[in-house]
This record gives sequence, structure tokens and C-alpha cells, in this order.
Amino acid sequence: MNNENRGRLTLPTDVDMVEETLRLKELLGADALRDCDGTNMPEALLESDAKIYATYYTTRKDNQWAESHPEEVQQEYLSSDRVTARGNSLRIELMKGFHRDQLKVNTIDSPKRWWEVMDRTTGQPVPAEQWEYDEETGEVVIQSIPYHQYTVSFLAFLIWDPVHMYNFITNDWKDAPHQLTYDVRQPKTQAYVKEKLKRWCQENPQVDVVRFTTFFHQFTLTFDDQKREKFVEWFGYSASVSPYILEQFEKWAGYPFRPEYIVDQGYHNSIFRVPSKEFRDFIEFQQIEVCKLAKELVDIVHSYGKEAMMFLGDHWIGTEPFGKYFKEIGLDAVVGSVGDGVTLRMISDIKGVKYTEGRLLPYFFPDVFTEGGDPIGEAQENWLKARRAILRSPLDRIGYGGYLKLANEWPGFIDQIGRVVEEFRQIHANSQGTGAYTAPFKVGILNCWGNLRRWMANQVHHALWYREIYSYVGVIECLSGMPFEVEFITFEELKEGIDPGIRVLINAGDAYTSWSGAENWKDEAVVCAVRRFVDAGGGFIGVGEPSACQYQGRYFQLSDVLGVDRELGFSMSTDKYNEMDSRHFILEDIEGEIDFGEGKSRIYAQGENYQILNMDGKYSRLVVNRYGEGRSVYFAGLPYSPQNCRILLRAIYYAAHREEDMKKYYVSHVDTEVCAFEETGKIAVINNSREPRKTDLYVKGEIRRHLDMAPMEICWVEI
Repeated sequence: MNNENRGRLTLPTDVDMVEETLRLKELLGADALRDCDGTNMPEALLESDAKIYATYYTTRKDNQWAESHPEEVQQEYLSSDRVTARGNSLRIELMKGFHRDQLKVNTIDSPKRWWEVMDRTTGQPVPAEQWEYDEETGEVVIQSIPYHQYTVSFLAFLIWDPVHMYNFITNDWKDAPHQLTYDVRQPKTQAYVKEKLKRWCQENPQVDVVRFTTFFHQFTLTFDDQKREKFVEWFGYSASVSPYILEQFEKWAGYPFRPEYIVDQGYHNSIFRVPSKEFRDFIEFQQIEVCKLAKELVDIVHSYGKEAMMFLGDHWIGTEPFGKYFKEIGLDAVVGSVGDGVTLRMISDIKGVKYTEGRLLPYFFPDVFTEGGDPIGEAQENWLKARRAILRSPLDRIGYGGYLKLANEWPGFIDQIGRVVEEFRQIHANSQGTGAYTAPFKVGILNCWGNLRRWMANQVHHALWYREIYSYVGVIECLSGMPFEVEFITFEELKEGIDPGIRVLINAGDAYTSWSGAENWKDEAVVCAVRRFVDAGGGFIGVGEPSACQYQGRYFQLSDVLGVDRELGFSMSTDKYNEMDSRHFILEDIEGEIDFGEGKSRIYAQGENYQILNMDGKYSRLVVNRYGEGRSVYFAGLPYSPQNCRILLRAIYYAAHREEDMKKYYVSHVDTEVCAFEETGKIAVINNSREPRKTDLYVKGEIRRHLDMAPMEICWVEI
């Protein structure tokens, strides 16, 4: 096998897969091998010419230490069920609905100091002298007000590591002991873990890459009493707390910590919540401290001549890679799971590392590789989305995770891997490290998180589909593979001034979420900044409930810019005379129905400068509007599909007043896309469907070539 057909690929292995691993390594041209959770690297493979990755756990796989230091086991803030009082005394069972094998109430540290009883009817904390904890029954006894509702926010020890518990349940492990999870931030454990890492590096000279999984704090993954996931928040900081950490935070922040800053009315600071100042402070503090300590472990690894890699997944809280402090860790690489274009870009866009690597889904786990499963279909669908993004922002490497035996025994799956790897190497061979052509202007995404959670702010549970958000997730999924430089900006940054390179702003999502902006739209500085931007010739695209916040007789605070508002029942007495005219630049390529997903109902056009391109009965779903020198486009929803990518592409060029630039590199069929590498003279045309497609390739506005494309094909053309 020549060098063009080798490299850039990592395969998982296991102790009973030595010969098959070597065969597949040669067949697929893999240059690296890795172990996986619950497996061990076979000794026989350590002598191969492959780069050896070893999974390293800083927080678990040492029950002896955890059991001998129970006070330094990791902790999590939990919130009890809401219970309504019917008298002057109320008892709340803390652990009701939680899995007692995973969590145990912390009775070591003072409940009066670190817990909080909340009157959810008034929104106020109950004074500490008005409640007591009955350790014998596991209940909090409250002096209550009849018919008020109460919760208890309390600390619990994580006596079963959430990731190990997930793997245990998913893979139906029977005999594996439950792994405790200890807190590396605390003094005794911190010193122990550093020395342990040194010993491990000494004892494993064959290991080239130490893959930290990840560092210290697990995202919030809480199970219920039936071993089902109860609460999952990939960005959750609820499990990064302890009295030790919180006392440090108080000194740093200069004010007392409240459990409510984490519990957040029971939402536990979901990514869709508008973050409070206190929660932002806590994130900042944790990132400073976590990155500082992570650097110490990375320095140890480097001192033994090994590379340090971080898994962007488990125990990653505090190491958010687009935060201010991440680059200080000094990591060689980041690896993460890739299920679509968005999850790919959140890895490939990371700066401050030598290389990035993606674990392509599906994992080789029995939940997919089973009767009724469709691992090949999943792999194809994921690759079609990921490939678009790779062309725009390439990963350096790809790989797979899980149990190689499952993949090897599934008919046709290895062939699918082979096709993916070949195309990935082709992209690198034809791009030669150069960047793809991008339009001569930027697109800005406006939300509450900005660049801190670049490509991330649309999800709760890593890369999983949610009915409630798919109509908006499609926006950034489309953008992940488009020819635009994308900036993510906060409302605070907006008020400071919009980057002059940005020609189009996008605001999307449900009202009152962090993605849409909620109360930020009551801020005159915010609405005036956007109006000024559009009035001067900028573009604004809104999806779902952009600028939504009921205030001063309007639901969409930028209804004048958008040319639409939403009927909430307040203005039904005002007649609306909406008529559709679908003749427009945005829809020139589009045939058949447009998919708006769940969309939004009762959207009506208003003003003097709108044009309705699509309607649902008497209400509108796609509207363009002129505002001063600028333009806006409103979508009721925009789930990902190749056709919707094309609609959004055209909408962006239209909103930017740059229609003439769109066909510099362009393909006619909506299921196809084009990506040009001008420095190497190569153009990639991709078929994003599983059907054959005919498409015309445009270069500088002229048809250059007609292409008959096979299903899922990538075709390379000389410029």
C-alpha cells in the first residue's frame, strides 16, 4: 500500500482481536491503534509499527483510593422533586427518583452551609432555621406555608462514575465492578493523581499518545431509580462542585455562593437557559482552575516524551476549547465524536493544538450493531453531513471507537469504512493544507453564548436529535459546510460594535432561550444596533422566534426589520391582508414543497416592504423584507436537508446584496454542493444524496462542466 492510501486513521482493538486488527490495519491503512473503555491493548500489538493510543482516566479506575478518601469523591448538586405543602410542616425525600447506586447524599459537609431549601411559589430561599435534615429517613423537614411548593437543592456524592454507568448499561456488562469517581481538584487526590500519572508513564513506555478521558469534571449525567437517563446536559456544571471548590470560588468572586446558581430553578443551567452573571462567573472560575491543573498533567506526559490528547466528551467541563484559557493547557491534540457537520466543526475549528481527530459515529457498540440496527445507514448519513464540513474545516485525522469485533462481524461495514477513509485522504491530497474558497463577507450568529460555545449552543445532549430544536439546528448544520466564515457573537459584543466583515446576522430559536436571546431584546442598545446595521445595508436572517420577547405591543422586537410578527391573540382584532408571491431569487433552484420542520404558527407579515414567499393558510412561513438599505429574511423553521442548504445559501447571498458572487463556484442540483481549493486548482463536487444526480458546475458564473454523479459521490475537477 502506497503512502497516499495510508495514515490519518485510528482503529480500536481488543485482546482477542490481534490478528484481525493487524489485517484491518493493513487493509485500511491505519497508522494508529487505540484501546477503548472496558478493553485492554493486546501486548502483541505494542510491537507493531502503529502509533499507540492509551485511554487514561484521571478520575476513576481506582476504587481503592476513592473508598479510602470518601470526602474527596466527586459531588453533584441535585434538586429534589417539587412538593406542595398542605399544612405547616412538609417532609421531602431527597433521593426519590434518583438512582441510589449512582448518588449518595453528602452528610459529611454541613447541609445548612451548602444546601438550599427553595419556596418555588415565591422564588425565595427558606431561612436555614426553618428546616432540618433527618438523616435517618433521608428527608428534609420544612416549616412550610400551606399550598406553597418547595424543593431542596443538596450535594450528593457520585459513587458510580456516570460514564462507566452509561457504558455498563449500554453494553450490558454483568461482572464489572462499579467505578467510583474522585475529585482531582482536592488536595490529597490531586497529589496522588500526579504521582500515579508519573508511574503510569514510566510503566508504559510503548504508549505514544496519552488520551485523557477527559480531565476532572463530568458533564451532568444523572440516572433515575430505573437506571434511565434522568437529566443529561453536555455543558452542565452541576457535577463540578464541592465545598472545597466553592470556598475557592467565593474568595475569587468576592461574594457568597448559592446552590441556586447551579440548580437554576431545576433547569441546572441547560444550554438553552440565558446564563446568569453568577453562572458565567462560575464557568470562568472553573475554566481558569481546570485548565491550570490540566496543564500540570500534560506537562508530566510531555516530560516522558509522549503526546497528550484530550477527548472532547467525558469529564470535559472546564476545558471548553473555545474558552480563553484552553490554549494554556498545551495539549497536542483533541479528539471527539463526529455525528454530523456541527459536531465536526466544534472539533476541527479548535486552535492551540497540533492536530484534531474525529471519532466517526456510530461507535462499535451493541446498541447499534444489533438485530434491527442499521450501522451502515447511520455511517453513511453521518458521513454525508461530516464530509461537507471537512471540506470547509478539515480534521487532521479520523478514527472509530468501540469494539472492533462488532464492526468486523457486520456484513459490509468494513467496506463502508474503507470508502470513507479513501475520500478523507482524497480531500487532504487535493487540498494540500490550503483553505477552501469562502465568500468575501462573514456571517454572524447572534446568541447568548457567542464564541465560548462555538458550533455548540444548539444542543443539550451531544449530537442527538430533538424534536423541539431540529427546526433551528438545521441553520448551523447547513452553515457547517457552506462557503462562509462564521462568527459567533454575544449580545454584549453586539453592543460594542459589529465586525465590519460581517454582512449578515442570524438569530434563531425559540423565544426566551439562550439561542434566541430572551430579555436581551428589551435592551435598546441591542435593537438599535441591529436596526442601524440593517438600515446601513446589512442583512438579517431570523428563524423561528428571532428577537422574540413580549414587550411594548410587539412579540418580535425587530418586527420592523423582519417584516413579520407572531399573533399571540393580542392583535386578532387588527386585520391582516397577507398574499403570497413566490417569485424570488431565494427560490429559483427550488422545486416542490419546502420543509420548515415544526416551524412556528401564526406568523403574519406587516409593514410596507415585505414579500411573502411561502404561506401556510393565511399565515406566513418565508418572508423577505426591505429595511432602509438592508434586507431581511424570515423562516418559520429550517431543518437540515440539502434543499434547505440551498435555500439558506441563496438567502444569505440575497441578504448580503451579493447575489452576483453566488455562482463563482456553484452547482445546479440542490442535492449537490461545490468546494473550491484555488491554491491547488482543485474543485470538489459532492452528491449529498444516496441517489444518482445530474448537476452543472459553474465557475465564475459560467457552466464549466455537466456531471453525472453516483450516489454519495465526491468528484474532483480541475479549476
